[in-house]
Amino acid sequence: MPKFTLFIVSDSVGETAGLVTKAAASQFRHDLETVSIKRFSYIEENSQLEEIVFLAKRQQALIVFTLVKSTMREQLQLLCEELEVKCVDLLGPIMEKISDQLGQDPFEEPGLVRQLDDHYFKKIEAIEFAVKYDDGRDMRGVLEADIVLIGVSRTSKTPLSQFLANKGYKVANIPLVPEVDPPAELFSINPTKCFGLSISVSQLNSIRKARLETLGLKDDANYAKIARIQQEIDYFNDITSRVGCDVIDVTNRAVEETANTIIKLLTTRKAN
Repeated sequence: MPKFTLFIVSDSVGETAGLVTKAAASQFRHDLETVSIKRFSYIEENSQLEEIVFLAKRQQALIVFTLVKSTMREQLQLLCEELEVKCVDLLGPIMEKISDQLGQDPFEEPGLVRQLDDHYFKKIEAIEFAVKYDDGRDMRGVLEADIVLIGVSRTSKTPLSQFLANKGYKVANIPLVPEVDPPAELFSINPTKCFGLSISVSQLNSIRKARLETLGLKDDANYAKIARIQQEIDYFNDITSRVGCDVIDVTNRAVEETANTIIKLLTTRKAN
């Protein structure tokens, strides 16, 4: 059986067209033996289109293309009509329907889906990082993190870490306890990426009492006593002073508010 040739033409890598074409070809017997697929990536000039269509004519190939620029799509279809080469536009009809539905014109910028994929994988990596280096489990994370959060127990370090991770930041958080020395790594990092989370004694007292009740314990444990909380806050203030990091008061603040404050500070510093 003679080989059937497919040309994949894209203004980016051509992965989308490649996957769709392979899925279609797999529905035919002995597709690997009878179907030859050639990819033409990063096509941006009309002269390139002319060469591809001319080659497709000689090899009697079917052209499958994903071109986001309407002018390029129209030019390719025109060339195919002139040389009687069959072609399939994978993106054009879908983009037109979406454009009509939204009432918006497409950006027509090649490679945007790849940027979205990169952002997605960066976010997943950041979430895994936050889980791995949560609550001081592994101090190596302090050195690798984009953001390091420090604070006493019940200052929303973990939910804040997860929220920031969903924004693509690698976050490590460390609980501060008077009886335990903070890791040496904390004093070796750039203090601008470290943020201390402070809270009022009264609110922390209420939060810890509620936590004890949830666990079925009495709310008069030392963990929730004012004197103990004040001791931890004093220790926290000493450590943040030694580190030289920013301190954010999370009293009566939502996680989103605190996260936005941190992101704004980081963005401002990066711009400067």
